[in-house]
Amino acid sequence: MAGFVVSAAFTYLAIRNVHPDRVWRGLRESNYWWVAPSVGLLAVSLALRAWRWQFLFGAATRPPYLPVLSAAILGQFFNNVLPARAGEAARVISLNRSTRVSRAETVATVVVERLYDVLVLLVLLFALLPWLPHVTWVHAAAILALALVAGTAVAVLVLVRFGERPLRFVLRPLARLPFVSLERTEAAAASLVRGTASLHNPWLALVALVLTAVSWVLLGLSAWVLMLGFDLGLSPLAGVLVIVAIGLSMILPSSPAAVGVFEAATLVALNAYGVPKSGALSYALVLHAVNFFPYVGAGAVVLQGRAWPLRRRIA
Repeated sequence: MAGFVVSAAFTYLAIRNVHPDRVWRGLRESNYWWVAPSVGLLAVSLALRAWRWQFLFGAATRPPYLPVLSAAILGQFFNNVLPARAGEAARVISLNRSTRVSRAETVATVVVERLYDVLVLLVLLFALLPWLPHVTWVHAAAILALALVAGTAVAVLVLVRFGERPLRFVLRPLARLPFVSLERTEAAAASLVRGTASLHNPWLALVALVLTAVSWVLLGLSAWVLMLGFDLGLSPLAGVLVIVAIGLSMILPSSPAAVGVFEAATLVALNAYGVPKSGALSYALVLHAVNFFPYVGAGAVVLQGRAWPLRRRIA
């Protein structure tokens, strides 16, 4: 429910004071040939992000790339069609079924992945600030950065100093449930620690951070290429700023596909460049479509591929 309320509020903010006729004119007059390279860059970014996810697993339990890519696509599919970021749970289940990697370990990698995502977005924002126009929300981003760095430092220190013992302590009360044994809680604690391997392995952390940064820059280029179709006259840095704003906004709960939140974040980023709100909304709607339909289509193909062997066995 909270996600739908947030989406409704941001949808109102996105469409407030816009001129529908100008929005429609922007949609009608844009050059949609630029959608193709934008989607191409999006696909390359997704492939890199799946590779990054694979590297978040330790060498002993690292799953093959193709099941990881398939699970990542399904995660994007369900994030776009279901609320509460249900895609995160979907990809955990998908990877477990296709590779038998522990669900607890996979959950830990998903959490660490989100940590790297937000951290790299903040680094990109502050690194590019000298070349960006005035960004009104930079102070809020600085507070988030400080909290994230402090939290990460504490987590790393705890993992290095105590290993899985704190997690065993936290999970032990679950053993009182009739269907959960102490052995299962201890195994889950060990799996969760394995899933945080990159937090205390400098090599894995470096690979994950580099792949995360490259994937976000590619998404920024995807957003910028689409801007060429709207003749906004902005540099590639504008595309990166749009992606930073969208990426940070995904921290908020929202409806399926982050409707409203996605558009509002895009408008906030383009407002720094003085883009009129109606024209910015035209672009935001198409950018959202570019980040919706390819994921839904690819997810449907993956689901169809999963269902085909099952139908053959039934037949």
